[in-house]
Amino acid sequence: MNRIDLTMDDMANTKFLTLYNSLFKTLASSTDFNYNEVVSLLTVFYKFTLHNGTREMSTRQMYNLCLVMFDIFDVQIIDRISMNITSDGRFISPEAWMKVFGVFLNGNLEERMRFAFNVYTSAGTVFLNREVVGFAIEKFFYGDDDDEVNELRADMVEFIFGKFDHDKDGVISFDEYAAVVSRQPGLLEFLGKIYPDNRDKALIAYCHNIESLFPSED
Repeated sequence: MNRIDLTMDDMANTKFLTLYNSLFKTLASSTDFNYNEVVSLLTVFYKFTLHNGTREMSTRQMYNLCLVMFDIFDVQIIDRISMNITSDGRFISPEAWMKVFGVFLNGNLEERMRFAFNVYTSAGTVFLNREVVGFAIEKFFYGDDDDEVNELRADMVEFIFGKFDHDKDGVISFDEYAAVVSRQPGLLEFLGKIYPDNRDKALIAYCHNIESLFPSED
């Protein structure tokens, strides 16, 4: 038989095709990845499931992938990414796996803004209030002088609300966030890194055989 992946034996290849064949065309038509890229991404996903003996990937595996491949080190952010792509916070489906790569690598600004805002507000709120923002920016300031650190954090909270809270109601809505980020895309991840840097995308593309994202050889 023609193997999809030479590192898997015939049985593993056959099982892979049986499990995911119906998803290949569906995901190729509903995402920005072509058919071969969908197959490649799902092959990697399948290998994760083989390792843990289930049909889904664990959030622990996603946690490690974020650390090693996506260069995301904020544990809170990683947990919230997992919360936003899973139904139970424990296991990741093939569709959720594809969603992560879609928004991380090909997502347009609107999609990336929506995903980022959902990550920042996944503590059970639909707005960013001062408590959520204050907790998020704690990691930005540290030092031996607690009073100075607390003052810097308080000043940053005030700056953020001055920048984003247009109607001065004490919370930041998605529309307010999107209005600012649309003008200043550099503020997309203002409460912590969510997406891989552009320099990491080539590595991700090569490791997952996403040909459309291979760097130009010119």
